Amino acid sequence: MVPSERVRNLTWAAGALLLVTLNLIVLGYAAHYLLPILLPFLVALIISLLIDPAVKFLQTRLRFPRPLASMGVILVILVGLGCLLTLAVLRLLAELVQLSSLLPYHIANFRRIFEELIEEAVTVYGKLPPAAASYLDDLLASLVRSVEGFLRGTLDTALGLLSAVPLMVIVLMVTFVATYFISRDWEKLCDTWVRVIPAPWGASSLHIMRQGFGAFIQFLRAQLVLVSITMAITITGLLIIGSPYAVTIGIITGVFDLLPILGPTTIFVPWILWCIITGSYSMALKLFILYAVLFVIRASLEAKVIAMNLGVHPLAVLAAMYIGLKIMGILGVILGPILLIIVQGAIKAGIQARGANT
Repeated sequence: MVPSERVRNLTWAAGALLLVTLNLIVLGYAAHYLLPILLPFLVALIISLLIDPAVKFLQTRLRFPRPLASMGVILVILVGLGCLLTLAVLRLLAELVQLSSLLPYHIANFRRIFEELIEEAVTVYGKLPPAAASYLDDLLASLVRSVEGFLRGTLDTALGLLSAVPLMVIVLMVTFVATYFISRDWEKLCDTWVRVIPAPWGASSLHIMRQGFGAFIQFLRAQLVLVSITMAITITGLLIIGSPYAVTIGIITGVFDLLPILGPTTIFVPWILWCIITGSYSMALKLFILYAVLFVIRASLEAKVIAMNLGVHPLAVLAAMYIGLKIMGILGVILGPILLIIVQGAIKAGIQARGANT
């Protein structure tokens, strides 16, 4: 990319960041009230855009009617996801129940190891002032309490999500029914939009929305591919090396992979260090090899994802994440970059539209 293009992309990203900030502020106030109601339909809109290429392929190449093509693609997704989710939930439930029963043992093990570390550092404590030794004792005790609270909180959250499976099934049913109607009547909905909005705003706004959401869908497809690869490699590798809770850790790693600042490193590096501290050198080596394989594969694929990401400057992505975190919390870390991609795509489409008109 030449310097002028980089400057232009950075300028667009700066303008997009201002709009992202305003959008996040509005979303932050509206999400509390509207998101629980509109979430199935927003997800349905995203899914319909994701499957639109497959629907168009069946419609144009195989001469399927639009309703039949939409129904066929949705049924394939439902059957595939249903089988995968059923297997994953059953395995996840078994691992979480086992982890719940062994949690007191793991917490006691944490305490024992930290106490041994304190005992090994007694000679150092003897050379330190009493205030410094007391501070280190309090620090280690606080660390143990933090680890204990994190483990309990994570486990309670995971079990709580599993208990909400019946409600999630209802939400998924509503989502896929809405997906079918949106996908089936997509052209009619676009025509209705153009007729309702006065000219030329209807067609221009539709073009900008298509460009903006098209950029987001392109980005989302790439991220879903990366997360799926991360989860598959992690689960397969952990099963091969005989690690317990392979599915649970693989899913958590995939969730962390969605957060650019964190990623799989947040799971593997502390785990490897803990194995070294506890003397499990063989397990630490296996985890390091798995992490290296995952890092190399993901790094090689991420270059292609960045190429698909419309040239968004990394500084703009980081700023969008920080703004989203400050306005909406953890959800804003995800929504910030997404809105940045949508807004930047819309800005480019607007510039192209003005250039075509002139």
